[in-house]
Amino acid sequence: MPLRFDLQSHSTHSDGALAAGEVVERAAAAGVQLLALTDHDTVSGVSEARAAGERCGVRVVPAVEISARDDGPAGARELHILGYAIDHTDPRLTDRLAAFLADREQRTLRMAAALRALGLELDEREIAARRAAGRPIGRPHLASAVLAAPANAPRLKAEQIDDIGSLIVAYLVEGRPAFRLRETPTVAEAVQAIHDAGGLAVWAHPFWDVSDPTEVLAMIDRLRGAPQIDGVEAFYVTHTREQTELLAERCAALGLLSTGSADFHGPENRLFSRFLAFETYGREPNLGRIASAA
Repeated sequence: MPLRFDLQSHSTHSDGALAAGEVVERAAAAGVQLLALTDHDTVSGVSEARAAGERCGVRVVPAVEISARDDGPAGARELHILGYAIDHTDPRLTDRLAAFLADREQRTLRMAAALRALGLELDEREIAARRAAGRPIGRPHLASAVLAAPANAPRLKAEQIDDIGSLIVAYLVEGRPAFRLRETPTVAEAVQAIHDAGGLAVWAHPFWDVSDPTEVLAMIDRLRGAPQIDGVEAFYVTHTREQTELLAERCAALGLLSTGSADFHGPENRLFSRFLAFETYGREPNLGRIASAA
């Protein structure tokens, strides 16, 4: 019987809705056997997740998702690099992630300023509470702050924005008016941090960030060179059959790992609410040592 894996999920340690232990409990209830908690730029929830995994019978891979800057031929853009089978207790990794997280917060504050410049108000109580508690802030928290400000309601209704996801797509993704790019780390720095912690570096959800298939394939060829990624998240909840098959075939041809996830963020999330909600379309994933890393 194929291994039931889901190798990307998020908790309240970054932009998820549930505590790390609750994420694992939900995964267990859904039948997940191998899980990765991949909070953004932090491993602060990994120990809690692994303890919950021992209680629930789910193997939890120590992991992280690092947002990184890619200065490629098409210009600067943001890519997400997943790190699997890392030593999440490594002090050097912890220090590097702290620096990455600090840049993430500053980028978020720049986007907050951009939203205000566009005439939107922000109810910043949740953001202030998270910062005071030393917890990361990101785009979902900005979107929530915009939605929570009553003065924005008429404008958001006219723009057909009614939840966090639609607000992010309208204002906070690459190419939209309030998006701001991170300054650090670069993709190479993110990959190096993962490798130095004994892990494997995987490019997350390629077609979420890049739409053109030819460009995606060219980027895979480039990223397996100087940054030396180890794999690609070929199987992803929003990937089509054509996209999935293209990625799986390129990974097989290049000897790269091919992983997959439903990118669980919480039960109420419009897109990322169900574990195992991704398709392999008959292709064989290649998890390498991730499969035995928990």
